[in-house]
Amino acid sequence: MKNIIPLFCTLLYAMALTACGGPSKGPASLGQPTPRPEGEGWIDLLDAEHAPGWKNITDDKDIFEIKDGTLHIYGKTIYPLRYVGYAPERFGDFELHIEFKLARRANSGVFLRSQPNDPVQRGFEIQVLEDHGKPPGKNSCGSIYDIVTPMFNMSRPAGEWNSFDITVKGKEVVVFMNGWRIIHTDLSKMTIPLGKFKIAYNDLPLEGMLMLQDHGGEAWYRNIVIRKLE
Repeated sequence: MKNIIPLFCTLLYAMALTACGGPSKGPASLGQPTPRPEGEGWIDLLDAEHAPGWKNITDDKDIFEIKDGTLHIYGKTIYPLRYVGYAPERFGDFELHIEFKLARRANSGVFLRSQPNDPVQRGFEIQVLEDHGKPPGKNSCGSIYDIVTPMFNMSRPAGEWNSFDITVKGKEVVVFMNGWRIIHTDLSKMTIPLGKFKIAYNDLPLEGMLMLQDHGGEAWYRNIVIRKLE
């Protein structure tokens, strides 16, 4: 009897694996970019009126262009890391829809509430990374970089479009990637410095610039639309 029970349990486990398609070899979730939102209050930051507001806020180097409604970061240099920011306005509480695609091995980031003189330490980043098929981690695509691991890595292959739908209200942050909710977190709980950061996320500014990072990899952004929340 002692030998039969373990054998029976092993058999049940094998049957369950067979029914589920075998042991997991990595993330199987696959989402689709969500459509651009329309309606009252949404501001298109790449239309003819707003596109001139995007600047290289780091230095005078030519690092991007906006053409046919797409912001293209050339990704030709790495150091110093540079940032393309929407300069005319600061955002506090908002909903943001943004779509992006990446070249192979490219790295970028969507920086929120960031300060021009210190984008990394005084603001926070939703990571943009070409890492399709890899397990989610604190630095994977869709993470709050080095701080919050997404529930799923929904990154599509290089050259394919992805979408983020991000809501920032007070210290609550919700991120959907390609239609899946991957992060829902409360920055007010982060009362000590975490990861590589010197400032506790609870103490970050509640208003700042929207920026896109040039990390030496080619990246494209489109349908950058934002709606301010009261």
